[in-house]
This record gives sequence, structure tokens and C-alpha cells, in this order.
Amino acid sequence: MTNINDIIDRPDVGETNGLVDGVAYHRARGEQETVQWTEPGLYVTRLRLLSDPGYPAWDVSYCHGTLDGRNVDVELPFSDLPKRGMARAIVQHAIRDGVHARRLGVLDNISKLC
Repeated sequence: MTNINDIIDRPDVGETNGLVDGVAYHRARGEQETVQWTEPGLYVTRLRLLSDPGYPAWDVSYCHGTLDGRNVDVELPFSDLPKRGMARAIVQHAIRDGVHARRLGVLDNISKLC
């Protein structure tokens, strides 16, 4: 039996950390409160990035997290990231906004489809 948070890599379609059952995951989340990524106590559980082969940037599809035991949507200060130096760009935004990217979980919970 799979968990709605189970992930899988699908290199044949260019996906890393994809959801095993994306429909069940999104259905279970439903409508959520949206919080800024600077919200104290927030932990990012999933940052979904999409792109096309050869395109130099990732588009942010969505960002989800948990705050005080509840699921939330996360508002980020960026809507796209460069493919080269993506982590560095996230850290630069975090420094500017006074958050710690690693503690926030954003660097450890990235899902990409290209």
C-alpha cells in the first residue's frame, strides 16, 4: 500500500522526487491556507519545479509545507529559478528574506520535472 507522500524518480520522463500518486496527494490536501515562507515554524515539504529540456530556468508549480501541524500552501518570493545555480538562487532569496533555507526544508524537498 502506498502513502500519498511516497515519491519516485522517473528518469525516462525527466522527473526526480515525483509523487507515486499525485492525484491522491492533491485530493487529500484540498484547499489550504497560504503563508509566506518567512512564517516562523514553517517547514517546506514539497517544492515542485517544472521546465522543458533546453530551457534555462525552472518554473515554480507549487510549494507546500506544514505549520503548527497543519498543511499549508507556501508563498515564495520567486516564480522561477535558473537551472544552473538553482540552490544558490534559493539561498540568496532566503538570506535576503531572513530565513534559513536548509532549516526551512526547501532544499531537501525539491521535485523536478523536465
